[in-house]
Amino acid sequence: MFKSAYLKLRDKINNWLINEPAAAEIMPYDFNRLKYEIRPGDVLLVEGRSRISKIIRTITQSPWTHAALYIGRMIDFEDEEIKKLVRSHLPDEISDNTRLIVEDMLDQGTVITPLNFYHNHHIRICRPIGITPADLHLVVNYAIKALGQPYNVRHLLDLTRFMLPWTILPRRWGSSLFRTSSGEPESGICSSLIAEAFTSVHFPILPFVKPDEVQGIEVFQRNPYLFTPKDFDYSPYFEIIKYPLFNPDEPLPYYRRLPWTKSGFLHHDDGILAGPQKKTKKSLFKRKEPDLPETQPEQKERASSQADEADTPKSSHEKEP
Repeated sequence: MFKSAYLKLRDKINNWLINEPAAAEIMPYDFNRLKYEIRPGDVLLVEGRSRISKIIRTITQSPWTHAALYIGRMIDFEDEEIKKLVRSHLPDEISDNTRLIVEDMLDQGTVITPLNFYHNHHIRICRPIGITPADLHLVVNYAIKALGQPYNVRHLLDLTRFMLPWTILPRRWGSSLFRTSSGEPESGICSSLIAEAFTSVHFPILPFVKPDEVQGIEVFQRNPYLFTPKDFDYSPYFEIIKYPLFNPDEPLPYYRRLPWTKSGFLHHDDGILAGPQKKTKKSLFKRKEPDLPETQPEQKERASSQADEADTPKSSHEKEP
């Protein structure tokens, strides 16, 4: 009874945390170009809109709140065991041509998701630089073998406690972040799974480098449990791939071809549009109005007035010199 009530409460909290509102704007990239040019082993960074995404954004101070690993399509897999493992975690309606990613979800654990699921999300692709095809194959297989692992909520809480600027107890006490890995895929969060996969082939993400008397420098792999999505964006060993909504390779500069609004309105986020304010300068001195040229009727009237004054006799008080 208590277990059933606990599970219902947990599901309600999870749904409340992961529920995402609809996108308020069109994403500024070409998803069709992205899905045809993406490669297995690419890391996808996602800007989420859910409540848990807002929490992660606040903690990490980065817009990237989720990470996933692109593994390709079923028809691209040569290893039959890997192909069977992937198929066992997919619904029957998913075809062999569907582009797939591996990700860790709060309510599901490590799962396979079609790439099209993030069609209406802001996405950035991080591509590992210089990795060999053999090592890339091992990275993808490592992530696939983690399928079915539960999402490690404690890991998320410990990472939050570790990254906060203040704490009551020492950050390492009772933390799951500093245990030694067994070398096999374990339950974690989205970014730690991907970090483990690349660490398994000694590919650097954000390694620690210190001076060494013998070989000049010594490089240490960073604890994969300390990684967040933004680290793949910051890493100098990943190339950032972008696919803008308008093709920048055409002769006419793409920014000249953008359908800019002619209304002059500015977007202030949160769906607010406002017209530009005109700047006015106030002078401390009163401005003198310029003398306007007289019209022809005014000139005739003035000449007639001067003639009448000439014909008028002078008064007795006015004497000729």
